[in-house]
Amino acid sequence: MALLTRIKGPRDLDRLSPEQLTQLAGEIRGFLVDAVSKTGGHLGPNLGVVELTIALHRVFHSPKDKVLWDTGHQSYVHKLLTGRQDFSQLKAKGGLSGYPSRAESAHDVIENSHASTVLGWAEGIAKANEVRGRDDRVAAVIGDGALTGGMAWEALNNIAAAKDRPLVIVVNDNERSYAPTIGGLANHLATLRTTDGYERFLARGKDILERTPVVGKPLYETLHGAKKGLKDFIAPQGMFEDLGLKYVGPIDGHDIEALESALTRAKRFGGPVIVHCLTEKGRGYQPALQDEADRFHAVGKIHPDTGLPVSSGGKDWTSVFGDEMVALGKERADIVAITAAMLQPVGLEKFAKAFPDRVYDVGIAEQHAAVSAAGMATAGLHPVFAVYATFLNRAFDQVLMDVALHKCGVTFVLDRAGITGTDGASHNGMWDMSLLQVVPGLRLAAPRDADQVRAQLREAVEVDDAPTVVRYSKGAVGPAVEAVGRVGGMDVLREPAATGRPDVLLVSIGALAPMCLEVADLLDKQGISTTVVDPRWVKPVDEALPGLAAKHRVVVTVEDNIRTGGVGSAVAQALRDAGVDVPLRDFGIPERFLDHASRKEVMAEIGLTAPDIARQVTGLVAKMDNRDEDAASAAGPAAADSTAAKDPVAEGAAEPAEVVRD
Repeated sequence: MALLTRIKGPRDLDRLSPEQLTQLAGEIRGFLVDAVSKTGGHLGPNLGVVELTIALHRVFHSPKDKVLWDTGHQSYVHKLLTGRQDFSQLKAKGGLSGYPSRAESAHDVIENSHASTVLGWAEGIAKANEVRGRDDRVAAVIGDGALTGGMAWEALNNIAAAKDRPLVIVVNDNERSYAPTIGGLANHLATLRTTDGYERFLARGKDILERTPVVGKPLYETLHGAKKGLKDFIAPQGMFEDLGLKYVGPIDGHDIEALESALTRAKRFGGPVIVHCLTEKGRGYQPALQDEADRFHAVGKIHPDTGLPVSSGGKDWTSVFGDEMVALGKERADIVAITAAMLQPVGLEKFAKAFPDRVYDVGIAEQHAAVSAAGMATAGLHPVFAVYATFLNRAFDQVLMDVALHKCGVTFVLDRAGITGTDGASHNGMWDMSLLQVVPGLRLAAPRDADQVRAQLREAVEVDDAPTVVRYSKGAVGPAVEAVGRVGGMDVLREPAATGRPDVLLVSIGALAPMCLEVADLLDKQGISTTVVDPRWVKPVDEALPGLAAKHRVVVTVEDNIRTGGVGSAVAQALRDAGVDVPLRDFGIPERFLDHASRKEVMAEIGLTAPDIARQVTGLVAKMDNRDEDAASAAGPAAADSTAAKDPVAEGAAEPAEVVRD
C-alpha cells in the first residue's frame, strides 16, 4: 500500500503519474478485499468504482465542488481518498459509517442511503450556486439501478429545464443494482453499451468530407443538420437528448485517462451533462465476479481468498418467509410476488425459481410497486410486496390512497423491521408501525418467531378486502416462543404465579417476546406479578385487550418502533375509548435518528433491554404502592379495611384516571 498510505486528501492524487494511478487502483482493491472481509460491508459496488472515484477527485475539487453519491454504499473508495483509511471498525460503533457521513468529513454531503435521491440533491445545490453567484461545480454519481426510481426522472426533468446551469450527472452503469437491472431503461443503456459512439463517427465523417472539394463542406453541413436522426441511428441516445441533456459516452469506467477526459469536458460545459460510464461490479476479485446473484453486493465476514463466509448463522427471518411463499404459491395460483430491485435480499429468489411468471421486479420504485399491486388485486390476484421496512416509507401515500382507499387485498411484507443497527439511521425499520396506524382498514401483524411468520403470512393473504402487513426483524430467528393460552386473538405467553389481581400486563410486540419474558422473570423476583401477552395482530388493537388490562394494575407495552404514534399509543387510545383508566407505560425507540452500531448496542443505548425496562416498571409499581398506602392512611383505619375488602374488578371499579408516559 505504498501509494495509498500517502493519500491524505484528494489533491494528493494530482501528483501521481498515469502509471501510479493504475498502481493506486490495484492497491485500493487489495485494501477493500482485506478490510471488508474482516468486517462485512458493501464490497462488490466499491470494487467497481475505483477508477471512477479516482477520476472524479482528480477533476472535481472536493469539498468546494460537491461529489454526491447515490446510493452511498459505493462511497468506500471516496472515503479512502478523503483521508479515512481506518476500516477496522467499519459499520461498528465508533467506526466508519457504511455510507457517507457529515460527522466524518466535509467531503460527505448526503447521508441518506435510500436510492434515486441524488439528482434532486444535485439540482438543489446547483440552484443555490446559481443564486449565490458561486463557481462551485456539482457531480452526482447515480447507479443504473437507481435510475429506475421515479424521483430520479422527476429531477432529470427539472435539471434539463435549466440549460445554462452547470451540473454533471455520472451514470455508473454496471447493469446491476443488487441483481441485474431490469426494465426499459436497462434495455436502453444496454443498447448504448453495444453501439459505436456517434461523436467518433461524425468526427471521422467531418474529416473526410471537409477534404472533399466543392461538395464536401455543404454535404457535411447537411449531415450535421440531420444530427438527431443520425445520432439515433448510430447510437440511440435520444432519451437523454430529448430531455435537453448533453450526453457523453459510453466511457470505459476503468480507464482513468478516458474518464478524466470525459469528466473534464463535462465540467467545462456550461449546462447539464450526462457522462455514461461502464463499470464492472466486483472487478478484480474473482469470488465476487463468480457470484451471479449480486456480485458480493453486501457480505458478512468472509475468507478473503475464497469469499466464503467465516461462519454461518441459523435460520433467518427472511428465509422463513421465502420458504413459506413457495408453499403458498403451490397452493394458490392467484398469489404473485413483487420486489423493488431486491429479489434475493427480501427472500423471493426461491419463489422466482418456482414461479418465474408470477414474480415482478419493478426496479427501485416502491410507489409504483404499491399501485401496481392495487391493480393486480382489483383484477383478481393477491399480490405480496416484500420490501425493507425503511423503504415502505417511500410508498406511504400509495398504501393509503391506492390500496387502502380502494379496499384492495394486498399483503406488504416488511423485512428488516425495527432496529437493524450497523447500516445506520436510514436503514432502521423503526417508523412503519407509527405510519401505518393511521391507515383505515389496514391490519398489521408482528410475528414473534418463525412459526408465527408462517401462520400470520397465511392469515394475511386470506384477507381480500383490505391491505395487510407482516413485519419481522433482521438476522437469525430464535427458537419458538410457545403460548400458554389465548385471550381473544392474543397469545398469552406467561401467566402470573400468584393469585389475585396481577400487577402488570406486559404487551410484547413481535420479536421482542423473549426479552419481555425476561422482563417478567426479573419483575417476579421483585414480587411483581406479570401477565405477558403477544397481540399477534397489533392493528387494530384486539377487542379483548381493554378488558384484560382492567384486571391488572398497570399496562406496559414494548415495541421496536418509535414510541411516537406506535403500538403503545394505539393501546393507550383503545383503553381510553373503552373507559379503562389503568396506568400505561410504553417502551420503544425514541424519536431520533440512531447511529450505526450493533443491534444489541443500539438497544442498550436507548434503554430497550430487559434490566432497563424491569427497573423502570419496578419503580412505577413502587410509586403506585406508596400512593395506595398514603391514600389508605389519610382515609383512616376503617377506610383502609373497606378498601382491602373490595376487589375493584369484581365491583366494576377502575383505577384513578392516569396515563403514565416518559
